[in-house]
Amino acid sequence: MSETLEGTIERVTFTNEETGFAVIKVAIPGRTTPTTITGSFPTPTPGETFSAQGNWHEDPNRGKQFKATSISTKAPTATAGIEQFLASGTIDGIGPSYAKKIVAKFGEETLAIIDHNSKKLEDIPGIGSKKRKEIKASWDAQKTTRKTMIFLHGHGIPPARAAKIYAEYGEGAEKLLKENPFALADDIAGIGFKTADSIAAKIGVADDDPRRLGAAALHALEHAASQGHCALTEPQITAKIADLTSTDAKSFATANTLAALVLQEALRREEIGSKQLYFLPRLFWAEHHVAAHLATLAKRGHGYPKIQPQAALTRAEKTTGTTLAPSQRACVLAALERRILIITGGPGVGKTTIVNTILTILKEAKVAPVLAAPTGRAARRLSESSGIDATTIHKLLEYQPGRGFTRNRDTPIDKGDLFVIDEASMVDITLMAAFLQALPKNAHLLLVGDVDQLPSVGAGAILRDIIDSGVIPVSRLTEIFRQAAASHIVQAAHAINSGDLPELNTPPQADFFFIEREAPDEAAKTILHLVSQRIPKKFDLDPIRDIQVLTPMHRGPLGTSTLNDRLQQTLNPQSHTTPATRNFRPGDRIIQLRNNDDLGLSNGDIGTITHLTQDPPLLHALFDNDRTASYGTAALDELSLAYAITIHKSQGSEFPCVVIPLTTAHHVMLQRNLLYTAVTRGKRLVILVGSHRALTTAITTATSGHRTTTLAQRLKLATS
Repeated sequence: MSETLEGTIERVTFTNEETGFAVIKVAIPGRTTPTTITGSFPTPTPGETFSAQGNWHEDPNRGKQFKATSISTKAPTATAGIEQFLASGTIDGIGPSYAKKIVAKFGEETLAIIDHNSKKLEDIPGIGSKKRKEIKASWDAQKTTRKTMIFLHGHGIPPARAAKIYAEYGEGAEKLLKENPFALADDIAGIGFKTADSIAAKIGVADDDPRRLGAAALHALEHAASQGHCALTEPQITAKIADLTSTDAKSFATANTLAALVLQEALRREEIGSKQLYFLPRLFWAEHHVAAHLATLAKRGHGYPKIQPQAALTRAEKTTGTTLAPSQRACVLAALERRILIITGGPGVGKTTIVNTILTILKEAKVAPVLAAPTGRAARRLSESSGIDATTIHKLLEYQPGRGFTRNRDTPIDKGDLFVIDEASMVDITLMAAFLQALPKNAHLLLVGDVDQLPSVGAGAILRDIIDSGVIPVSRLTEIFRQAAASHIVQAAHAINSGDLPELNTPPQADFFFIEREAPDEAAKTILHLVSQRIPKKFDLDPIRDIQVLTPMHRGPLGTSTLNDRLQQTLNPQSHTTPATRNFRPGDRIIQLRNNDDLGLSNGDIGTITHLTQDPPLLHALFDNDRTASYGTAALDELSLAYAITIHKSQGSEFPCVVIPLTTAHHVMLQRNLLYTAVTRGKRLVILVGSHRALTTAITTATSGHRTTTLAQRLKLATS
């Protein structure tokens, strides 16, 4: 049976700002020794009085404790508690010394004096008009903040997240949430529909309230976009609304809500074929703009009038000392004769050779090339292979935090004749739309990528949709050339992509290996040994900088969470950490989990923690794109350890060595294009660790990773 304890907070021994969990020592009337209470507190401060409901339990290490299920606090009334409260540093301008003087002067009336008659504080020696105003301003701000934080905490929002809400809305947070709690999901990073819906339920929002159904509809489309879809069919969106809200999918309320959102232009509805599709407006217009601009390029058709393709190609072969195969020559000629061309193919088929030959020809003709890629890693590889500076698409479009792309339809890119976009398969629909709208009017475009890899992390399937439309010229390369054919990585990748089992009994000097481990625990132990000892010793690779574990999933014994914990303990066990920075340590390999415009970082950027500071508590990191960043406690949810990352997160990257766990524990993710993408991330060495059964399952599961998009249909219509 639940008990109630009341008393005074003496000290706070531990708090977790993310969850609100705290351990406090309290004084209970009638007890001679302090009592330990654990539970979720809004803002525990020494000196406050409290009331807690819960039960006693015996902690094996700390003895008897009171585990609170609910706690409320209020400002102290006794002089000892008031002095302790003020001495805690809660109010700017008051420390232990002034706390003692103020309480000695005003006693139990102290807090009332500060609140309603602060002028009297100037009676205290050392407190003049300026300091008194500082104390009063801090008191007022603290009182407002505290009231809001207690309201948010009472609705299940932990302190770190509540701080974000208060920073966004200020003292109007409580009023706004009561009017429309679903605004949280739109305005605050890390707060989704479920959290907002929980708050809405607590303040009495009805199940079929249009605000609730509308928020569910938009959440469903946002979630679909995170899975790569540009739209949902009418049955899909109504079913998802019903699932999120536990309401009738075919109710009039749902139908009316969708109709109202369309009228408000909060979403778009379009009939394509026999299907009614619902779009987020940004994705609808992105597909529209991409189709229109690509169609315009395709209709222009002509290449470079001043270049004689055959003669120019012959001279380029002499200049580079490279004799192209017939398929490569055909590809180069197509690029010279067309305004737009797609070059696609797997590893070792000569995409780099073709691009460099085209660039050699254009240099001779004084045509200015501009090279770009979706990620910093991909741009650096493009620079290294071509000898020409390449940049990210974001930098090319002069992205600025808070403003977006400053190169756009009204202010197009003011340089370049030929634009080469490498790793085009990982460009999502919104980035492609922004790029094409900023493209100079007379530009030529070359899209290079591997259509058989996983599509972009963001919405869309750009490369596949353009190819499937049949209206844009495509050079699909399949011939593997001699030097690349000597690589077991290249052989394995093409075998996998063809649905065949690669050669697994490779010689000791090979660059591709399969190590059979049936049980996930055994596979994990083998991976730890490989990464920490065998690979660094045999191949002279740094275990943190050069070796990347790529796994299909987040959870399980071979998921990113477990592997990161074990790899951190193995590779970076002694580094200093602090409670404020959770388990992150200097030297850790980390990955950015979402776009952060203020830091100039993108989802998937990888870096290293350089150092931690305690006052203030900050984590400092250097990323592979040479950007430095600092994170406070509330922003740490943007980071994860990156000793092991998902295969999806590895898109566009290349690593000296990749180690890939592959067991039947990953059954839902065992797909051919996933494995193919993972294998093609390795530059010098690829090692698969797992079972034959899992490998066979992945190779024979040929899923296209279907995404609901309409770009192919729009392209056909735009060019008809």
